[in-house]
Amino acid sequence: MAKSRSDWWKTSIVYQIYPKSFNDTTGNGMGDIQGIIEKLDYLKKLGIDVIWLSPVYDSPQEDNGYDIRNYREIYEQYGTLEDLDQLLDEVHARGMKLVMDLVVNHTSDEHPWFVESRKDKGNQYRDYYIWRDGKEDGSPPTNWGSIFGGSAWEFDEETEQYYLHLFAKKQPDLNWENEDVRKDIYDMMKFWLDKGVDGFRMDVINFLSKDTRYPDGQIGENDTYGDGGPFFVNGPRIHEFMKEIHQEVLSDYDVMTVGEMPGASPEDAKEYTDPQNDELNMIFTFEHMNLDCVNEDKWNLKDIDLVELKENFEKWQKSLYGVGWNSLYWNNHDQPRIVSRFGDDGQYREKSAKMLATCLHMMQGTPYIYQGEELGMTNVRFDQLEDYRDIEIFNMYDEKRAIGWSHERIMEAIHAKGRDNARTPMQWDDSKSAGFTDGEPWIAVNPRFKEINARAALEDENSNFYHYQALIDLRKKHEVITEGKFELVLRDDPNVFAYKRVGKDEALYVLCNFSDRTVKIDDEGLVESLRDAEVWITNEDQGEIGKLQPYEGVVYGV
Repeated sequence: MAKSRSDWWKTSIVYQIYPKSFNDTTGNGMGDIQGIIEKLDYLKKLGIDVIWLSPVYDSPQEDNGYDIRNYREIYEQYGTLEDLDQLLDEVHARGMKLVMDLVVNHTSDEHPWFVESRKDKGNQYRDYYIWRDGKEDGSPPTNWGSIFGGSAWEFDEETEQYYLHLFAKKQPDLNWENEDVRKDIYDMMKFWLDKGVDGFRMDVINFLSKDTRYPDGQIGENDTYGDGGPFFVNGPRIHEFMKEIHQEVLSDYDVMTVGEMPGASPEDAKEYTDPQNDELNMIFTFEHMNLDCVNEDKWNLKDIDLVELKENFEKWQKSLYGVGWNSLYWNNHDQPRIVSRFGDDGQYREKSAKMLATCLHMMQGTPYIYQGEELGMTNVRFDQLEDYRDIEIFNMYDEKRAIGWSHERIMEAIHAKGRDNARTPMQWDDSKSAGFTDGEPWIAVNPRFKEINARAALEDENSNFYHYQALIDLRKKHEVITEGKFELVLRDDPNVFAYKRVGKDEALYVLCNFSDRTVKIDDEGLVESLRDAEVWITNEDQGEIGKLQPYEGVVYGV
């Protein structure tokens, strides 16, 4: 019989931990589970309800744990299953919950299923993965490119067939058409839920269903490979699979689910997150993360158009209202630091970081805070390519050089958008290695740790940390933030992101200046409606109604 479920995730604040970079207690230069336990009181002080833990499973670490060798064991550098059990107990003892990463589009090529699968065509695990003959000329079965660069197919000499890998070649895609694959995955999910895990963040979950005809994709200008996206993003059986996951596993537990879904539109999201459909609670959209690049090539940089950003948020806020549910995020392990991206990480670092937080946290949805975001951590500018660690960066470098990009242009793109911007160690204090480790960190610490660190933030009542804490408190006090309607105001203003939330008994206005200059509000009606309003939160000491200082962010309750 299904357990009773509530919508506790609607009023929750989620904090993402990237374990490799969070806190090292062994001195080996990598974070670990005991390091997380050590910092739980810090997260409780911030006001966190849910911890999302990026993969801690046994893994060769080709893609920092998103290549899983054993779903039921912990990566030895992070600890043991007993450590994980202790973490669960400690999290629950503080009234918080723990959500694990679920990576089931692919495994590591060192997973026993794949080791067996590649032995011979008649092996019982052969069909756990996607094997195909090459074309008549011996080339790969399709022209699809891997998301990490190169072909999405790898030729295996042993059985003279290709296997599909949408990511690194050491990350072969599972064949979800196979019922035995699905059953084994469901058993694994129950293993973790029975331990007390409170839900899953599901990695690229809308890639599970492939068009089994495997057609070639369209090749864009300057592209070497075809776009396979139309044949594996939101594929033909994806809703069937999501409903089956719910029916076979999730319906028996009171848990939170969020699906990472590149390429999902608001219409897709409504179908995935409508409670009547029994699929997911919410998804991660990527549309707002693709607005500062050309043709969705994240490395081909352009300045953000604030009007475009506002209208994108409006689309998602209105489309899902009363039907599904939004995830609210600026940062995660795959995105650069938002203060360096849409704010100003120089003169106005603290102020713009607070403004960006204010802008996001007053919308409807579940907010996600990525480790260090609450401190205003910034991008890092390593001078040497070899100082980076991310496989995506190295593959991209080779591909862009091949089509004529200069080394300087590529490095600027890495400095702006590389995933390692989010993966430098958490900055706990101003001691050696930012208090992250006593050893040599697996990736260099951002040199700005002397000024940007948790110890300094906790000692400064005006710090970013306490601003995030105040935003979290507001969400828990005012139902309008969770339930109210969203109305965009000052739609065409190129500098100000302003909106109204309207609830049953109260309303609020949010005004955020995304520029480094003072901006006058020309809408007299809006200014007049704010005169008797109460300031709920602001990052500006000398606020003036009708005028916004550089990077000012203010919330008025009316």
